[in-house]
Amino acid sequence: MSEGRGSVTIRPRRARPFFARHPWVFVTSVERVEGSPGPGDEVDVFSHERQFIGRGLYNPHSAIRVRLYRWDDGPLDEAFWGNLFQRALSLRRDVLRLGGPGTAYRVVSSEGDGISGLTVDRYDRWLVAQFSSLALFEHRAPLGRLLAEQTGVEGILLRIDRSVAEAEGLRGAEDVLVGSAPAEPVVIDEHGLTYQVDLRGGQKTGFYLDQRENRRASARFCEGRRVLDLFCYNGGFALNALRHGGATHVLGIDSSAPAIEAARRNAVQNQLAHARFEVADVMPTLESLRARGERFDVVFCDPPKFARHARGLDDALKGYLRLNRAAVDVLAPNGLFVTCSCSGLIHRSLFADMIGQVAELSGRPIQIVEQRGQAPDHPVSASCLETDYLKCFLCRVG
Repeated sequence: MSEGRGSVTIRPRRARPFFARHPWVFVTSVERVEGSPGPGDEVDVFSHERQFIGRGLYNPHSAIRVRLYRWDDGPLDEAFWGNLFQRALSLRRDVLRLGGPGTAYRVVSSEGDGISGLTVDRYDRWLVAQFSSLALFEHRAPLGRLLAEQTGVEGILLRIDRSVAEAEGLRGAEDVLVGSAPAEPVVIDEHGLTYQVDLRGGQKTGFYLDQRENRRASARFCEGRRVLDLFCYNGGFALNALRHGGATHVLGIDSSAPAIEAARRNAVQNQLAHARFEVADVMPTLESLRARGERFDVVFCDPPKFARHARGLDDALKGYLRLNRAAVDVLAPNGLFVTCSCSGLIHRSLFADMIGQVAELSGRPIQIVEQRGQAPDHPVSASCLETDYLKCFLCRVG
């Protein structure tokens, strides 16, 4: 241990996941802390038997007391972070072949790229960085500078998730980390469709890039069909259903008026102005559609995260069951139901079991014909399977 660096000792029989490179050291696993580390300080982590495990950043305000980044005795310096960024960029550039003018993709996917607490998305010539760790946020200036140097972007914007900020002790941050912000929404191209993305006011980092491949893949089932897109945001599933699937009719529903306005603009600029988008709450809308006897051949259901904490898991599953049951009620016989969950706490088996309960309650057979996940620029860490968070099930409902 370097002189002056704090240390964290793990309680007996709690160290195995950290030797296996899981990055989250929860406070419940901590036996004692030596030194007086503050937010963002480097600490060495040891087993109860004083065997060195790894090195990470400390946050006394978070349930995740330490986020581990390396499992040797090297420092968490700029050379280390620069190498991690290079590795992340290489995956996108050399393996996935992402890039080019107007493209949008994830550059850094937090634990999936070994940089727990930082998500970075690229939109054309700008990056949007979202910190979910106060410890890493304390190092935002050098991290931002390294990212700008390696990507050559015009600017890096900062976004903070409010619920995460409360859990981590994060306070308000500057809007622009490096360079300048775009004066207008950024136009991106995805599968031949263009979208205007508001990097400052949009949800998450501005766009749901993790559903990129699912939007395109599910469109192939939409030819000649009536489509309902629930929680449509800016129209990704709906517009793909029209452009690439040949749907005859689409209706998108979202409770956010700005999102619906964006969806309508996207429809017009893609010459798909016959798409319909309405501002409404999804559950009352489903009840109204069912009461009027309206039926759709394809229903997309991509709600926001229901489970943010383990203590809310049961309520989240009940919410998914109620929502999916209502969505199936407006699906025509032998229709396609594309249902999603971005709640990492809802494992695939739990989500599939919920769909089975929908089949039981509705009295309709449901076949899961395809299971999908997040786009490949959102990689899953074999050491942190919580990174396998997105479930997208394509189902035929009898």
